[in-house]
Amino acid sequence: MTEPPRPGSRRPRSGGRGDPHRARYGPYQGGPDPLLPPVDLREALEAIGNDVLEGASPRRALRELMRRGTADTRGLDDLAARANRRRRELLERNHLGGTLDEVRELLERALLTERKELARALDDDARFSELQLDELPSSTAQAVRDLSEYRWRDASAREDYEKIRELLGRELLDERFAGMKEALAGATDEDRDRIDAMLHDLNDLLDKYSRGEDTQSDFDEFMAAHGDYFPENPRNTEELLDSLARRAAAAQRLRNSLTTEQRAELDALAQQAFGSPSLIDQLDRLDANLRAARPGEDWDGTQRFRGDDGMGLGRGRGPCGHRRAGAARRAALAAVRGRTTRRHRSRGTGPTAR
Repeated sequence: MTEPPRPGSRRPRSGGRGDPHRARYGPYQGGPDPLLPPVDLREALEAIGNDVLEGASPRRALRELMRRGTADTRGLDDLAARANRRRRELLERNHLGGTLDEVRELLERALLTERKELARALDDDARFSELQLDELPSSTAQAVRDLSEYRWRDASAREDYEKIRELLGRELLDERFAGMKEALAGATDEDRDRIDAMLHDLNDLLDKYSRGEDTQSDFDEFMAAHGDYFPENPRNTEELLDSLARRAAAAQRLRNSLTTEQRAELDALAQQAFGSPSLIDQLDRLDANLRAARPGEDWDGTQRFRGDDGMGLGRGRGPCGHRRAGAARRAALAAVRGRTTRRHRSRGTGPTAR
């Protein structure tokens, strides 16, 4: 018979932390590979000890170990070199007209399918529709705009045309919000309304922040309503601004890298995103808020892409972001080396002392 618990004692909970016979499993959330063998600290401690014995301070010995790595662990220098190689590969292989190429392909396919359907029809309305298609301007952006009121006969052609407007909206949002392009695949009108509401609330939050008002309670309400759009899980308005400004600045550097003709065509196409100009209006307002709040970001840089493979706006932001991140890494390493050199000079040991 089980002894009843004494007054004031706690009854053990099944599956609690203290239960050695139970375990909890969940999806892998990123970070170090849990299946790798544990890190062997002996090599790192031996390397630090050798540097200290040769005259380096423990702080500098640890910094040098992080920079050069060990036999089994890459150092910061190696990681920076790999990132730079990857960036160069992307620049050599790709060009930035991918979104325009995809829009043109969808438009050509829609028009070809529609013309085939019209050719089989014998009524006068079909002939009038053919005249409408014949009169379309050569500019892709203008053709997409002129077709906004066209009554499509072929369902497949109409679907390809709608994909253009959906693609543009997803690309524009993916430039600024991580994973948005995939999340909005097959978006419904309700999804688009949620996006509009999120952008409106976000801009109101940033407007209040720009006036110097306390925004923590507004931020908490905003994240409660729209937090699923921000996987970075910022804790306050400052962190939210930092994340958004980095992505927006990379998107602007990408736009700066386009030709004048490409920029003009994308600007015209952007007005058709999701079939409404309200999206681009909200994004313009967001960009203005971010520029004002984070003027130190690189908003005016460019990047030269030389390859043949087309990249969309969301993918193209990656190499432009690598450029900024690489510059930050180089500046941080330079600052570390500068502090170390000044410290040794003040001690009279010289910049090459270990």
